[in-house]
Amino acid sequence: MSPRRSEQGGRHASRGPRAVLIGLTALLVAAPASADPEAERCAEAADAYKALTGKDASAEPDLALMYKYRFCPAELKVKRGATVRYINVDKRTSHSVWLKDDGREESERVFQEGVVEVSTIGLADGRHSVLCGPHWERDGMKAVIIVGD
Repeated sequence: MSPRRSEQGGRHASRGPRAVLIGLTALLVAAPASADPEAERCAEAADAYKALTGKDASAEPDLALMYKYRFCPAELKVKRGATVRYINVDKRTSHSVWLKDDGREESERVFQEGVVEVSTIGLADGRHSVLCGPHWERDGMKAVIIVGD
């Protein structure tokens, strides 16, 4: 029999925890710090909005973008009585806006460049859940509007 043993009980496995620790440390040092995937997705949404409209999404008041099964931003503070514009910047996916817990009906589904306007008139001050009808359960497409002055 050869002196070389299998990985499970052999020579290579006997290197111990120190070798594993050194290997993991090397991986951590070599790997770049990963950015927040939600922030990256919302940056992509803002780029898509700019490509479609020529405008900077962050300069638009009361605006939320729908992109890759997310609302951007996921939390939006607005004044009482404001109208929030939800714009779909996805190329091939339809989205809707639904304030289900507030008894509002789901909007029609809109494709790229489609706009859903949601009035906050009649909503109490505070937090209100926003869902995308076709994507909130399976894909977690949810957001919050915070109404108040």
